[in-house]
Formats: sequence, C-alpha cells, structure tokens
Amino acid sequence: MNIPWDDHADVVIVGSGAAGLSAAIEARQAGASVRVFEKMPLIGGNTRISDGGLSAPVNFMQKQRGVTDSPEQFYEDILRAGQGLNHPELVKCFARKASDAIDWTRFLGVRYSDRLDQFGGHSVPRTITIEHNAGHTIVKALKNRLDQLDGSIQTRHCLDRLITDRSGRVRGVQLTRRSPASATPPKPDPGSQPDNIRHIRADRAVVLATGGFGSDIAFRTCQAPRLDDTIGTTNHKGATAEGLVAALEIHAMPLHLSWIQLGPWGCADETGYGKGARFASYSVFPAGILVNPASGTRIVNEWADRRLRSEAIISACHACIGIVDHKGAQKELGSLASCLKTGKIRRFDTLSHLAAEFNMPAGCLEQTVAEYNQWTAQPGPDRFGKHPKKDTLPLETPPFYAIRLWPKVHYTPGGLQIDTRARVMDLCSRPIQGLFAAGEVTGGIHGAGRLGGCALTECIVFGRIAGQNASSTM
Repeated sequence: MNIPWDDHADVVIVGSGAAGLSAAIEARQAGASVRVFEKMPLIGGNTRISDGGLSAPVNFMQKQRGVTDSPEQFYEDILRAGQGLNHPELVKCFARKASDAIDWTRFLGVRYSDRLDQFGGHSVPRTITIEHNAGHTIVKALKNRLDQLDGSIQTRHCLDRLITDRSGRVRGVQLTRRSPASATPPKPDPGSQPDNIRHIRADRAVVLATGGFGSDIAFRTCQAPRLDDTIGTTNHKGATAEGLVAALEIHAMPLHLSWIQLGPWGCADETGYGKGARFASYSVFPAGILVNPASGTRIVNEWADRRLRSEAIISACHACIGIVDHKGAQKELGSLASCLKTGKIRRFDTLSHLAAEFNMPAGCLEQTVAEYNQWTAQPGPDRFGKHPKKDTLPLETPPFYAIRLWPKVHYTPGGLQIDTRARVMDLCSRPIQGLFAAGEVTGGIHGAGRLGGCALTECIVFGRIAGQNASSTM
C-alpha cells in the first residue's frame, strides 16, 4: 500500500465516549498500543451530556433492595420494546454482561445516587443513576484510567475514510485535523495532500465508536422523512453520521437505520435534553399522567416504552401536558426547583387552575384525575394496559406541577451490524477484517426502540468487548 502514514498504533479508536474509552482501556490493558481520535474539542460525546442512567439486571442496587431480576427477564423486556427486530445473540450477550459493566465502573471510581428507578418498558426497577445525574463523571473516570495506562487521545480529528488493502482488510484511517477556530472540518481537496490530512495506520485493528446521527438532520431525514429540522434533538452537535458512512463505503452491513428513537420526555420549552426533560423522565412519567390539552384526557400508558409514548404525543399533533402532584414531584426536586424559576414547569394550587392555563375543557381534567385515582386502588390494568405497582400514588396532594412535552430525537438504534465479538459485518454478514465497532454507531441490539438506561451500559459492554478483541487481532 502506497500510503504516506503519519503515525500508527496497534489499535486505532475513533470516538471518545463511553464505548471508545472502554475499548481503549481494555486494549491497553491487553498490552496493545492505542490511539484515540475525537472530532470535537471535548471528549465524551453524548456520554458527557447524558443524565448518567444505566440499566442492568441483578445490579448491586437491586441486590441491596431485594429486587428480583435476571438477564433472561432483561432480555425479554428488550425484545418486547424492540418489537422483535433485535438480534437475539447480541441481546443475550448484552444482558449477560450488563451487571459486570456497572461493577467495572464502580471499580474505576464512579459513584451512584441512592436511587433505583423503573423506566418505561422495564418490568422491574433496574436503572441506577450516576451521582448528581452527571454523565461527564463516567467520562472522567474512564479517561483517568486510560491516562494511568498511558493511552493517547487527540481531539479535533474528524474521520474521512477507512483505509483498506486489496483484500478488503482495514489497515487504518484518514482523518482531517480541525483548527481550533474552525466550526466544521475542512473538506479535503482530492487532488492534493493538505497539511491537515493525516493517515494513521492500525497495526492490529480499528474500532469505530463514533456514536449515532441524531444531530445529522440531512442523514436522519433520508431515513425517516418526518424527522426534519422541525424536530429537535437531545444529542450534542457532533452526533453526525460520518463514521457510519465511512463503514458503509467499504460495504459494511447497515441495520434498522430508519428506526430512530424519540424521547417522549422532551420539554417543548427548552432545547437539547435539559432539566425539564429530566423532571419528566424521573418524576412525571413514573408518578404522574400525560394529558392531551385539547380533550383533558390521558392518551397512553405512562409506563410504556419510549416509542409508544412518543407516538401517542405526536398523534395529538401538539405538545401534551405532563402532570404530577406534590408527592410525585419529590422524585426529582433538583430539576423541579430550576425549572420553576425558568417557567418550564408551572405550579398550580388546584386542577381547575391548571386546566384553565392550558385551555382544557372545563371539568375534563378533574374527571380524568378522579378516574386515575380510582384506578390506583384497583388490582387490574387500566384501559391503556397500565398495571398499578405497590408504590403507585393517586394525584391528590396539591400543589400540582405541569410541563409541556414534545418528543425529540434522542437515539438512533440502527447502525452497523456487529457480532458478539464486536466485529463489523459486511453485506454478506461476514466479518470485515481489522474493523470493530461499539456503541450507538452499531445496530441490532435495540431493534425498534431502546429501553431507558441501556445506552451507557451497552457502550461499556461492547466497548470492552471491542477493545479486548481488537487488541488480539493480528
């Protein structure tokens, strides 16, 4: 190969979120030299801005609180939310290794809040949250460990293409080095070799950990035309498709690219993920109701998976109102205080005042809440299939809190096909030699929709697998 290599390492990793850093640590611990490249000025990707929720069966918090769970039960929940589009062998691998991934983060120094949540679609409480809801904490812990192992990270390097030899084996990457002043990476001139183009050889393998494409409006609109620029996203601005596209250009197998997940807890009055969305996720949906303001009635099982809740709101054709009372609001007081100041959450002494504020038909909201409260005392499901839990509370303790909710693009479950060794498959489902992938750039695990708290856990599980196997590739 007549490539002017600028540098090399045993394992070259593109992306520095939880998947990329986990891969780097495992590869380094196996004795491989490692270079990590990140296109943004800061490392961490979506992991950095996440609220730090991780789901796993039989995790340490479940054990402390006596919650019965199993990898098999987790597996069934994931397949149910994914509408059976999931690749079973990947889900089994994920379910089996998820708890170990959380224990590994604790070994690295990550601390968790004293709370155990049951998000929509999960059959039992199994989601734990990093202390202070801070996803950047896990990025810091992973980077600290990589620093101890003398791993290398370089920011402002954007992937242009994967370099292959005549046999199709991946031998390295071409990157564009961004200047600190540039908002976007400059496009290379095919007829020249600019100083900002770098070629990095991978002596053993390349690991793609470039994340999803939730912020790539052009690419996501091609997959799902309704998700145009009128739909916001919770992703960081670097969540774009170039890593995925680079793999597709060497004939990697794409999976489920049109199954783009919306977050039903998106606050209509803020951009990005935000604190309003956190209040909805941790307080409104677990302990409150979702109401269409045009009718004053509920529209969905508030404990359903994200896809079902998002579709219900979109079907209403306008923002819907999440409502919780004083007791339910205690589940997420930090976000509540902040959002009351900014007006994203509004406080009402009575339901009638709340209904009037959102122009709901007179008396309809009171009737909806009365029916809901009656259901909380019954043993069976309501008309939406919502089953009461032992800690289900009626909405009867003023004040009441309301937030306007409209879904936002949150996660892209589709991506590259991988196997349980994190090897990327080609269009004939054969491994592409020298190429591994982990995290949101991959597909097949979540199918039609991901359950809450599974993204970070999956990144760590398959990032570790990718790093271990990439380091042993010769």
